[in-house]
Amino acid sequence: MGNEILRPKVGVGVIVFNEGNILLGKRKGSHGAGTWAAPGGHLEFGETVEECACRELLEETGLKALSWRLGPWVNDVMEQTKHYVTLFVFVDRIEGDVQLLEPDKCEGWQWFERHAIPTPLFPSVESLMKKVEFS
Repeated sequence: MGNEILRPKVGVGVIVFNEGNILLGKRKGSHGAGTWAAPGGHLEFGETVEECACRELLEETGLKALSWRLGPWVNDVMEQTKHYVTLFVFVDRIEGDVQLLEPDKCEGWQWFERHAIPTPLFPSVESLMKKVEFS
């Protein structure tokens, strides 16, 4: 770890609802590999939370968000050296078909019924599920 100063990072998670289902992908190649996560990523300098959510959703899945609303935030320390405050955006309307556009980061995207969310979940999604009831 050296002398680097550890600081929290801001993540943005996108919870996509479509016909009663939620979109999740199985992570690979980075922290949280093997866990189910929502599309999302780091908030970039000068970007709004909504802009980040729409950008990440399009980059990762090819879906265009047509309607969204801000959701809650969560605070997670992961793997001793990663601390994220994740701001969630709920997307209620989309355009396009789901594509796997970052195969080095995700095994694939799947739709899950709200009462059948898979495990294990990525820590921020797990924390969100404790705050908000989706079933």
